[in-house]
Amino acid sequence: MAKTFDAVICGAGIAGAAAAYELAVRRGLRDVAIVDPLPPLSLTSDKSTECYRNWWPGPGDTMVRLMNRSIDLLEGLERSSGGRLRLNRRGYAYVTAEPARAAELERSAREIAALGGGALRVHRGVPDDPAYPPHAAHGFDPTLTGADLLLDRVAIRRRFPFLAEDVAALLHTRRCGWLSAQQLGMVLLEGAREAGARLVRGRVAAIGTQGGKVSGVEIEGAGGRERLAIAFVVDAAGPHAREVGALAGVDLPPVNELHGKVTFDDYLGVVPRDLPLMIWCDPLRLPWSAEERRDLAADPALAWLLEPLPDGVHFRNEGGEGSTMLLLLWTYHVGPCEPTFPPRFDPIYPDVAVRGVTRMVPALGVYLERGVRKPFVDGGYYCKTRENRLLVGPTPVAGFHLLCGLSGYGIMGSLAAAELLGAHVAGGPLPSYARELALARYQDPEYLARVPQIGAGQL
Repeated sequence: MAKTFDAVICGAGIAGAAAAYELAVRRGLRDVAIVDPLPPLSLTSDKSTECYRNWWPGPGDTMVRLMNRSIDLLEGLERSSGGRLRLNRRGYAYVTAEPARAAELERSAREIAALGGGALRVHRGVPDDPAYPPHAAHGFDPTLTGADLLLDRVAIRRRFPFLAEDVAALLHTRRCGWLSAQQLGMVLLEGAREAGARLVRGRVAAIGTQGGKVSGVEIEGAGGRERLAIAFVVDAAGPHAREVGALAGVDLPPVNELHGKVTFDDYLGVVPRDLPLMIWCDPLRLPWSAEERRDLAADPALAWLLEPLPDGVHFRNEGGEGSTMLLLLWTYHVGPCEPTFPPRFDPIYPDVAVRGVTRMVPALGVYLERGVRKPFVDGGYYCKTRENRLLVGPTPVAGFHLLCGLSGYGIMGSLAAAELLGAHVAGGPLPSYARELALARYQDPEYLARVPQIGAGQL
């Protein structure tokens, strides 16, 4: 006889953990199974940059509202757990050396502020400039919101003296920072299990449907196949979301992109330890010696390294007190791919990423001469829709629900996404952003015409 569950959640990553917490703890479902062949949080959730932000572009306020709600929930969980998430509010700092891009940064900032990102304070180096609120390296001040746009080079150099001298503008967004993704996941899983949710080690091998409705799932584990009778299924399978959807006969739109990060030791203390996440907004050329340029030009497989490369190189401090580690990320080559595990990264990625970040922080170029100590590369897949908005809620198959397509923002967005899932399942009131995060949006011509951007908001 099949075991009976209220819900089966496919995937024990951060989305699955958040779904289990929402359904078991906040919605009171007693029979929730989280199914995954791997240990919890071990596929991509533990490869995260662990950052969060409410600073998202339009069109509309969908992503700003979603993230503001998710950060509300993160802050509540930080308080109720006694600080286990190690949440900070250092902010994100978007940096440009191009005057034209500085103007675009201001235009975009005003737009996002109007969408609900918080007040924009512009600092032009004049006597009536607003105050520049300080941030703390640890903990979070709930009143620290909005953004500060520095257009005065003297003020930028005073606060960030390690930046390139030609920096023209810096936008410091404030309801942003990072946390421990592993601790977040464990708090969610512990709470869900205490409320009765169960972890089931195995792979979802089949999803049965009857009359347009899910009727059960088959789990393939070490002991063979087992059938579970269910009320509904949640596809929270991250990079495997499309495979799970296909089992239910639902064709899902997300694709996967490989994103890597480099962990390296700033053992010379080039940058301070209390920084925001630092992001370079301009395309750049990598620094090479004349001999290196000749060698690269002669190699067709590497000649692209002499061309301008895209913007977006960014870094943040990593580790606790006494750590000198930095996390460095730069997705200069990106495109849809089939996921393989463990992921394979270009062996030149660490060198290219360090060279790229020297455009923003020239003094880090010392490591090009001395060498980076044991750089470590890892990362995972962004499962994303073409407009970079997640998928939450029902599908044409009754009882088959989505919590996927969270791209690179699963850590920051999973709590509000799971809350939205719970509202769909329980039949409660839906927030205003629910419609634009549902699969049915792709049948809405107005939505398709209004949201044409590819990858909006991705770093």
